[in-house]
Amino acid sequence: MNTITDTNFNFPGQKSLYKGKVRAVYNINDNELVMVATDRLSAFDVVMPKGIPYKGQILNQIATKMMDATKDIVPNWLTATPDPNVAVGHLCEPFKVEMVIRGYMSGHAAREYKVGKRILCGVAMPEGMKENDKFPNPIITPATKAEMGDHDEDISRDDILKRGIVSEEDYVVLEDYTRKLFQRGTEIAASRGLILVDTKYEFGKTKDGKIVLIDEIHTPDSSRYFYADGYQERQEKGEAQKQLSKEFVRQWLIANDFQGLEGQTVPIMSDEYIQSVSDRYIELYENITGETFVKADVSNIEKRIEANVLAYLK
Repeated sequence: MNTITDTNFNFPGQKSLYKGKVRAVYNINDNELVMVATDRLSAFDVVMPKGIPYKGQILNQIATKMMDATKDIVPNWLTATPDPNVAVGHLCEPFKVEMVIRGYMSGHAAREYKVGKRILCGVAMPEGMKENDKFPNPIITPATKAEMGDHDEDISRDDILKRGIVSEEDYVVLEDYTRKLFQRGTEIAASRGLILVDTKYEFGKTKDGKIVLIDEIHTPDSSRYFYADGYQERQEKGEAQKQLSKEFVRQWLIANDFQGLEGQTVPIMSDEYIQSVSDRYIELYENITGETFVKADVSNIEKRIEANVLAYLK
């Protein structure tokens, strides 16, 4: 099971390398970024010990397709995709917040609601809701952007402005873009028989001060999807929803006594379990894009990526 879990390329004009939980970002001549999506799997802000076959390719290809499908409403950083695992785009200064938007009370919001919280990131959640119910209107619940190994933290709009993390002028744009992208994502999902439950967007500023969408969009790592068929019936019966997201990994970890808390050890993932996760990601890809997944050559992933990026940079 060939996977790529780390990269240490040295490209012509390379100024720096930043490693996130899943992606490695290479700065080329302080002008463009080469972003490599690895097969690392992160859950509860912890990177799992083993990679998931084809995961990087899946994330990269969904994100690039979704950027293409939303560029008419929100500008993005992307300029090229020279390899199945690679996106190239404009050098941007990222905003230090993730714009999380929720159409339904699921995941983190549901866990907070269960313990009695009715305010999330300064936003009120109505009384009398059940897990996976639809909010009257989508709510924006931002999170601070953590370094690798740290936890992202909930933060309110007021605190973001008070602490000067983002200026008010820029934050108004981030909110507007977030709502527009979520609306478009909801429409795309509906056309595939899916519900876009919640997602997160990241934005940056180009050298000329333009705010653009960066990183990933509408992937199973950054988003939660339900199958639309039978959603209402399952809600009425109090049954769990059929999900298309990374949540199945989180649930497996919780069942194996791991939530990224101090003193907890990551449970061992067998080869069979890792293969099942890879199969689920392929299923996610095909459902989200409506296209058959074509596996890239993984006999030597690093060599393939390096050759394709070098050819592009020339």
